[in-house]
Amino acid sequence: MSSNMEDYLETIATLKKEIGVARVKDIGRLLNVKNPSVNAALNVLSDLGLVFHERYGYVDLTDKGEELAQNIKKRHDIMVRFLTTILKIDPKTAEEDACRMEHAMSDETFEKFTKFMEFVETCPKKERPIWLQNFDFYIKTGKRQNCTKREDK
Repeated sequence: MSSNMEDYLETIATLKKEIGVARVKDIGRLLNVKNPSVNAALNVLSDLGLVFHERYGYVDLTDKGEELAQNIKKRHDIMVRFLTTILKIDPKTAEEDACRMEHAMSDETFEKFTKFMEFVETCPKKERPIWLQNFDFYIKTGKRQNCTKREDK
């Protein structure tokens, strides 16, 4: 499935969560596309068994579409958290970058990102781990702090 189609599913799920319904005009507004483009995409998604859509009616996700939309949203959220909490990217840029990254990432890479974030976020101390604090210092200064270069064996 194309990243465009994934964006439509994610947008439909977001609208349903935020305002209770998804309409063609709202989907178009959020994705910055015209209604005929939305209708064409909905026809494709309908043919794939991912959405229900009646002309001039609301758009709804099938169970399969809902599951796929949630997986896409999960990828997006993990990437935003990584970019904002680990790399300290500003939230607006992180949202934009996550949107592009979520579609291109393999399942294997996503699993590793998820495990990495779980590892960092479940550190026993509530503070940022020392190795990430060292990374922050390196980003700011370009100098290593409290660590040595790893020797290749």
